Amino acid sequence: MDERDEFLQWFGTTWQAAETALYRGDAAPRSETWSSREPVTLFGASLSASGADQVRDVFRRLGESFSDLTSITVELIAAEVHGDLAYTAHRELFSLSVNGRPGDHVLRVTQVYRRDNGEWKVVHRHGDEERPAAATP
Repeated sequence: MDERDEFLQWFGTTWQAAETALYRGDAAPRSETWSSREPVTLFGASLSASGADQVRDVFRRLGESFSDLTSITVELIAAEVHGDLAYTAHRELFSLSVNGRPGDHVLRVTQVYRRDNGEWKVVHRHGDEERPAAATP
């Protein structure tokens, strides 16, 4: 298995399980997939942070706001690995309640990863809500 395949296996199992847990209200697994070594940054769809402690606080707050997950799909668009660095561009499609309000969401996400002590960890995430294209007249 080459380094890209090894990374994609981690992404498709450990990372995706952590995201599912977050959307079910449990932020701890997502925090485990993130680096504790600076720099760590988050440009989230609703909240942003800089620094490992602030980022984990955002995850805790998000987890407290999420409930009633009914579906989640991750569509990987691109991924690459070079040594101890990797990135993904993907879409996250999910249905859940945010602060008690149910809805469907699509996030466009770019993430950067670093191998810390032999394990892949997220060091940066930029996500935004995908909006339907406006109709042209």
